[in-house]
Amino acid sequence: MNFKEYQKLAQRTSNTKHREDKLANGLMGLNGEAGEAIDILKKYYYQGHELDKDKLRNELGDVLWYIAETCVGLGTTLEDIAKGNIDKLKKRYPEGFEADKSIHRKSN
Repeated sequence: MNFKEYQKLAQRTSNTKHREDKLANGLMGLNGEAGEAIDILKKYYYQGHELDKDKLRNELGDVLWYIAETCVGLGTTLEDIAKGNIDKLKKRYPEGFEADKSIHRKSN
């Protein structure tokens, strides 16, 4: 499956119709699901739980769904967001990640 297919299929389960609603729903849901993901790690680090990788995978899927919803609200695609991110990282770290470049990088 590619990003285009995923984004189209994800919209089958969206209950929003207007871009503004998709944007709000997407960003609110993204933050909620990211909170659920970090809670899994917190329980692992500090509460004696096993790292529940299956549950974490499910939460990451939910995060992806809300990112797709947000993209529709913005009038863009997951593919465009992914490409833009890689382009930004190539400019920032042309030879791959370097801690010194991370520490001393310009804001953008």
